[in-house]
Amino acid sequence: MRATPWPSGEVISTEFDGMMREADQLIKIAENIVVKLPTTVDGLKGCKKLADQGIKVNMTLVFQPLQALMVAKAGAFLVSPFIGRLDDVAEDGTQLIHQIRQIYDTYGFNTKLLAASIRHNKHMVDCALAGADVATVPMSVIKGMLNHPLTDSGLKKFVEDYKKAFPG
Repeated sequence: MRATPWPSGEVISTEFDGMMREADQLIKIAENIVVKLPTTVDGLKGCKKLADQGIKVNMTLVFQPLQALMVAKAGAFLVSPFIGRLDDVAEDGTQLIHQIRQIYDTYGFNTKLLAASIRHNKHMVDCALAGADVATVPMSVIKGMLNHPLTDSGLKKFVEDYKKAFPG
């Protein structure tokens, strides 16, 4: 997974015409902006229209593999399954990442898989193993990714050994 060089702008309209008006404003912000649309019928129509114009689209609020299939067929640049929200309702969010990766690989879709709603370090490990291309990650998880008790104790031991070898 990697950091994205794509600024993101999200529409708040729920109907196609409103989405397109907002998208027109968003694409003026930056040449490389990605327009975020909800995965609804109108959002899918908007994805197709914008993708046909060469505008990158992130289809958000994806909760099942058939949504991911539809947005890839509509030309989405990114798909954002919200895995933490699935876990919140007793479903397996990381299983969705595996399913989408398999579908995209099977059919050769170029849509990038963005793991969204990451809640903890295990989500990151599972998403990396499942083949997510990108993830949106809260700072608390990023910091937690670097923590391990053996790193802390190892560093302490290195410093102690150095001070013994080079006192003063």
